[in-house]
Amino acid sequence: MDLFITTFESVAVLLGIGLIGFLIIRKRIVPGNILGLLSPLALEIALPSLIFVNIIQNFSPSNSPDWWQLPLWWGFFTLISAGLTFILMFVSQKKTRREFAISLFYQNGIFFPLAILAGMFGDGSPYIIFLFLFALFYAAFFFSTYHFFFEHKEKNKLDWKKIIHPVLIATMLAVVIRLGGVQDAIPDFVISIFDLLGGMTIPLIMIILGGNIYIDFKKKGQSQVVEITKFVIIKNILFPLIFLGILSLIRPSYHIALIILLQSAVPPVTTVPLVTERLGGNRSIVNQFIVGSFGSSLVSIPIMIYLFEIFFTAP
Repeated sequence: MDLFITTFESVAVLLGIGLIGFLIIRKRIVPGNILGLLSPLALEIALPSLIFVNIIQNFSPSNSPDWWQLPLWWGFFTLISAGLTFILMFVSQKKTRREFAISLFYQNGIFFPLAILAGMFGDGSPYIIFLFLFALFYAAFFFSTYHFFFEHKEKNKLDWKKIIHPVLIATMLAVVIRLGGVQDAIPDFVISIFDLLGGMTIPLIMIILGGNIYIDFKKKGQSQVVEITKFVIIKNILFPLIFLGILSLIRPSYHIALIILLQSAVPPVTTVPLVTERLGGNRSIVNQFIVGSFGSSLVSIPIMIYLFEIFFTAP
């Protein structure tokens, strides 16, 4: 029960910060158009800084000899997710099936797991490093594949600035520095700069998320209660239960199994509404999927972690 409460509190912190962002825009404390200016600050400066400083300070290749397997496990997770998405997307109504599928497939793979792992094991835990290495290619994968869900003229255009993302660069640079054993050559004040910048990541991204939810909520259109219910059942409950069954059969290391379970249980990535609209899809229903999944995750993620601990014991 302690683990359930710890996970519940970690998710509640995320949603609480998102609620603050919602209220900030709703009360017009800052204008809604500032969110677009804050997003690059969060994703291209704060998050890469957080990743870089964590790997430099806490990653030890000798203590984690299987670290290189983590991106391969991400590939395994992505393949299974793609298969499940292809099968389960037909549960949805035909007119919003593509929106259902894209929301189901792309998970919020960094921020939710990051907050939960920090709550479970502490800010300096190697599990956070494992998460960053697991998700090493996720941003590049997302920006190079999301267009396949819709037929649109943009599908042949690749934005290499988004594929070769600062997150990818920061992760690989930090790993190379640690593998070379030259991390002590980096001045302490440089690490402090990155540490302070990285500390903005989760609060900033959740405030942006909450603000965007408010803006989109005003344009949500007719509520699709049945479709939202289908989505929440599949995304928040069925997906993690299926992965829990797979993990129980193949029995990977505890830290790998935990990260995969978290990836399967978290809500959709918050960029999905934007790219859906860009490709001519129904942004309104995607926003409703995200709000439903985020709200339900307050209970569903702690339950899945509780079930996970029945099958896997922490070392």
